[in-house]
Amino acid sequence: MKNNSRYKDFTSFIRNKFGERVQKVSINAGFTCPNKDGSKGVGGCTYCNNNTFNPDYCKPIKSIRMQIEEGIAFFSRKYKSQKYLAYFQAYTNTYAPLNDLRIMYEEALSHDNVIGLVIATRPDCIKNDVLDYLEELENKGYFIKLEFGLESTNNETLEAINRCQTHEDAIDAFKRADGRGIHLGGHLILGLPGESKKDMLEHACKIS
Repeated sequence: MKNNSRYKDFTSFIRNKFGERVQKVSINAGFTCPNKDGSKGVGGCTYCNNNTFNPDYCKPIKSIRMQIEEGIAFFSRKYKSQKYLAYFQAYTNTYAPLNDLRIMYEEALSHDNVIGLVIATRPDCIKNDVLDYLEELENKGYFIKLEFGLESTNNETLEAINRCQTHEDAIDAFKRADGRGIHLGGHLILGLPGESKKDMLEHACKIS
């Protein structure tokens, strides 16, 4: 059936790239956030509640491999044959020294059915040495995707939601990550207080 969509959705992109279904398996590796630990702010963003989207099996008291195993067991009941991307989802998943990140990421990649990483983070929390390392993983044949929490492109909105970052931080992060073979994504929250339909459409133009 012909796809008349005006954009390419992520599911179609993944299926076209790998020729099969690939499922993200969420992981809570116990990270915190500079907007919670006091280095930038306290209390987090006004909307922050990771428990609302973390699956029940995602608990940092469990090893990364155990969370992957339980996630695969959950999804394999619905889909018999597929590969998986380890999705470091909760909080800021590059907010640690590189050696610590290397141990966590490589524990996930050691699973036979995991073919890559999806890493959610803040654009003000990605250092160049981490980008260098992720580029190395990409060059080894792993699928690596960075998902930056942008939320809005309006600095006034970011201040209102206690984000403790600016849109300029996002531009800088994308520029430094570009050209490395790493797949880049940005999360936006539509309908934040004070933003109009025009503002939301302008987000799309700015991100593009």
